Amino acid sequence: TTGTTSIVGDIGVSPIAATAITGFALVADASNQFSTSSLVTGKVYAADYAVPTPSNLTTAVLDMQTAYTDAAGRPLPDFTELGAGNIDGMTLVPGLYKWGTVVTIPSRVTLKGGANDVWIFQIAQGLTVGNGAIVTLSGGAQAKNIFWQVAGQTTLGTTSDFKGIVLCQTAIVLNTGAVMNGRALAQTAVTLDGNAIVKPTP
Repeated sequence: TTGTTSIVGDIGVSPIAATAITGFALVADASNQFSTSSLVTGKVYAADYAVPTPSNLTTAVLDMQTAYTDAAGRPLPDFTELGAGNIDGMTLVPGLYKWGTVVTIPSRVTLKGGANDVWIFQIAQGLTVGNGAIVTLSGGAQAKNIFWQVAGQTTLGTTSDFKGIVLCQTAIVLNTGAVMNGRALAQTAVTLDGNAIVKPTP
């Protein structure tokens, strides 16, 4: 991270070591099982910390990969190639959405449904959220029930406001001032720049 980032929730890296977590000014706990940071309301984990952290992180990574594979492999989408990948201004009902293209949200999109409804977005390329773009939840929809499965890079534009859990096969990049109610789970790296991330309400 660069800038004044704020994260509510835990972060971690595996199988790489804590030296890969840069910009957080980590302070090791006496147990050496985790670190803390003034930027994180939660704990910071890395694969080179003391047991049981390495095995816990291995489990977490495998769970994330399982979730990615499950989301990517769900058959019979309710919507295919909606907007040819540009979903700007749309109101999306719960369901399974599939694209073979990049998906873009230049300015806004609304997800409308109840508190227990689920959205799964299967994106074969990248996800690009425009500068200042807003993902709005309506009708009781909850960030914890929104899954963005992205094979390419996920980029959240400057000061964008994003909701949901990103399961990304490559990198997740949050540009300056972007905010997120959700989780950023990448199989390579997450890059932050003065962002605010809050984990979804369970």
